[in-house]
Amino acid sequence: MALLITDKCINCDMCLPECPNEAIYEGEKFYEIDVKRCTECVGFYEHQTCVDVCPIECIIPHPEHRETQEQLLEKFKSLKLFEA
Repeated sequence: MALLITDKCINCDMCLPECPNEAIYEGEKFYEIDVKRCTECVGFYEHQTCVDVCPIECIIPHPEHRETQEQLLEKFKSLKLFEA
């Protein structure tokens, strides 16, 4: 599943540099996550780095984008092929 930044985000900039897939971007009011790029750090780290650094815990599993570990790994592989 992809992750979602809730409207509790304070735009502290902590999560932005942590995303290895560059899935986090500045939205109109707060940071957002591109569900097509978010692999929950699968392929890079064992934990979601954006969640680990968020001081207010406003990053949650996206309720509309549920994916298995295998699907996330396939997404990671396709992103790496696309970027190569």
